Amino acid sequence: MQERMGNPALVLPAAMQALNALSKVPVETGLSPKLLELVNLRASQINGCSVCVDGHPRIAKKLGETDERLFAIGAWRDSPYFTDAERAALALTEAVTRVSDRADPVPDDVWDEATRHYDGRSLAALVIAIANINVWNRLNIAPRQIAGAWKP
Repeated sequence: MQERMGNPALVLPAAMQALNALSKVPVETGLSPKLLELVNLRASQINGCSVCVDGHPRIAKKLGETDERLFAIGAWRDSPYFTDAERAALALTEAVTRVSDRADPVPDDVWDEATRHYDGRSLAALVIAIANINVWNRLNIAPRQIAGAWKP
């Protein structure tokens, strides 16, 4: 694979500033950085973003995430390594990432389970985090960014 161009957010520094500012909101709201890396990794797996699938486990490891959880993220429903709150966040991540896969993209049961574990501010921050990683995935995929070229 050959890169088509530099990452659009690097080509347009104002975009990078906006995306970086947006990425700080979920942490400032109090969401766990480790949870956010699980969300980032799962959305990136679904979207096939090799840059993010390569980079987010590295970030998660630096935050103290375990190999078992990182290896099992694709099978989180059947894995014993995740809390109910993490499972709710991962279900919401999958629903928001796969919006075109069903008529009701984020079903009530997924949303309701998320509301059991996250208050209004935290849930808003989680939705923003999911949206942001989906933006990054598309910014990497469209110009064919190369996995491993950037290492956090």
